Amino acid sequence: MNIKQQIQSLLQEAELYRTQGLLVEAKGKYKDAVGVIQKNDQIKNRQNIIDGINKKIKAVESDLDAFLNAPMTVEVPEHVQDLIKKQFAFAHDKDEDAAALGGALALAKFGQYDRAIKEFKELLGKDAVRVEAAKNIIRCHATLESLEDAIADYEEWFKNNIFNAAQIKNIRVFLETLLEKKGVEHNLSRIEESAAVTTESVPGADAKEEEDEEFIDISALTITFEDGPRKGETIEFDVNFQSQNVISLLFSRTEKKLVESFTIGLKLNQVQFISPIAIFAGSGIVTEKTEISSGPRQGDYSLDIKIESAG
Repeated sequence: MNIKQQIQSLLQEAELYRTQGLLVEAKGKYKDAVGVIQKNDQIKNRQNIIDGINKKIKAVESDLDAFLNAPMTVEVPEHVQDLIKKQFAFAHDKDEDAAALGGALALAKFGQYDRAIKEFKELLGKDAVRVEAAKNIIRCHATLESLEDAIADYEEWFKNNIFNAAQIKNIRVFLETLLEKKGVEHNLSRIEESAAVTTESVPGADAKEEEDEEFIDISALTITFEDGPRKGETIEFDVNFQSQNVISLLFSRTEKKLVESFTIGLKLNQVQFISPIAIFAGSGIVTEKTEISSGPRQGDYSLDIKIESAG
């Protein structure tokens, strides 16, 4: 490939990335093209060509700034929030509390964190879902970068004995792991290991809850792709939300090409699930992939993976 063909190829790739919303990649290809031109002083009208490409780079940078500086928590009208909650609740789940949890999770996925936190807090009084609700409140606070609110909520739960001893320890470990990952110092209240606290002394200590707590909290996972253009690559993803053995990942619209690597029903055989207590090798299956069509995350993607085995 001669110099002219190389430059044309780079510019064509840049334009393709730009039309797909992959702005970082587009900017990189434009810069690569400028670099090639600058190294070859025999190219006619070299400076004019560079100036033209630099204009495209500035346009891409402007688009990137607009995207990065856009408010994370733009609120949509309340009736639209109600629609999101109703449409994306777990319609297949006959359990009213589980369906309510699903509706709150949907609000969180669409960036309606304040409303989602309110919905999750209403579920703290429900035996079967209170632990999941608490952890998702913490995840919402983390997404909003308001970890002090997550700590304050935890301390309130601890003080008011909302959870039994095993549950509050579970939540504390979950929050501590998140705080450590963010580099935040903490000194969370804890029950002494030697304290004789029985499950009967605290609300919500029934067999159903103990069964629900068998699901391991997943904070992140690594996936090694076995097929396709990313074959052999290993990528780590943060988990945004979790409902029992289903974890949810959120992708920016600029990651469309990566999202296309996942198809509904895709079996992921080489997965490492990262939890607060250990790293487990296992597998999963892609159960849902949605391009968000409304709300502040419009154009972004939500991906659900069902954990099939871990450990």
